[in-house]
Amino acid sequence: MALMDFIKKQFIDIIEWTEAGDGTLAWRFPMQDREIQNGGSLTVRESQVAVFVNEGKVADVFPPGRYTLTTATLPVLTYLQNWDKLFKSPFKSDVYFFSTRQQIDQRWGTTQPVTIRDKDFGAVRLRAFGNYSYRIADAKLFHTEISGTRDTYTAADLDGQLRGLMLQHISDAVASSGVAFLDLAANQVEFAKALMEATQPSFTAIGLKLEGVTMQSVSLPEELQKILDQKIGMGMVGGDMGKFMQYQTAQAIPKFAEGAAGGGGGVVGDAMGLGAGVALGQVMAQQLSQGLHGGAQVAAAAAPVGVKPDDVMATLEKLGELKTKGILTQEEFDTKKAELLKKLV
Repeated sequence: MALMDFIKKQFIDIIEWTEAGDGTLAWRFPMQDREIQNGGSLTVRESQVAVFVNEGKVADVFPPGRYTLTTATLPVLTYLQNWDKLFKSPFKSDVYFFSTRQQIDQRWGTTQPVTIRDKDFGAVRLRAFGNYSYRIADAKLFHTEISGTRDTYTAADLDGQLRGLMLQHISDAVASSGVAFLDLAANQVEFAKALMEATQPSFTAIGLKLEGVTMQSVSLPEELQKILDQKIGMGMVGGDMGKFMQYQTAQAIPKFAEGAAGGGGGVVGDAMGLGAGVALGQVMAQQLSQGLHGGAQVAAAAAPVGVKPDDVMATLEKLGELKTKGILTQEEFDTKKAELLKKLV
């Protein structure tokens, strides 16, 4: 029994690797106290590459297939071992298997906002998230640059490095895409394509091929989101400033209503009636309309003495609060809104 164990320990007839599906990228065939038999069999399955390493130097590389190990199939190793004519058996060599299938659904994302240059705003900060996929394209290069002599090397071991490469090239991707920052959210495909092109050389340098990149979301800073909302609002009114001011006033009402919930003062505190609020709303509308058309004097005449802009906005605030709380019905709100719009003509 001891003799049989000794023989099995010394000679290897079959070399192969069955992947466990655990994200292993590189695996070293167990060779401790063992040697490869002359005429042994090497099986490399689809989505695999096998590499023979002699005394720390990469020798022969085998794509998918079944091989009989002889001097004919191991030319580099034969040269390194100085085998003149005959295959010396047994022999020592490290054998590494590499998985070349795609590693899909790898996540990338900005943990903190990334500062980039933008043609419209100079410097802005963004947060973006997506995924990518890659595969080993050059097993020899990957072995010498990344996995080395480790028994196993997994996708999880490489995750942090690749995520860093993706984030490193976000600024380059934005610049090369030619997409303005405010348009990034609507041009995610172009941005992802530019990010892939910018990052690919870094992957190639370590023996990998970046197969695909997607961007799932991009977050705009709050101040730029407000600018984008205003840009959309201008588009809705066709660039007409008078109508745009109407739009801005309508957008402001809910915000003032929220502030009123914490307690109001001035005109709102003294005039709880709905009529007072409508009257002040009309005054503000007239001021906006006349001011836009150069009629500042007309607006001043229409404004009651002593009414301050803050009081006007506070009353508009109260209108929104009354509607939100159900004191003012939708029909009543629509009626007063129509009256205000007539004053803006």
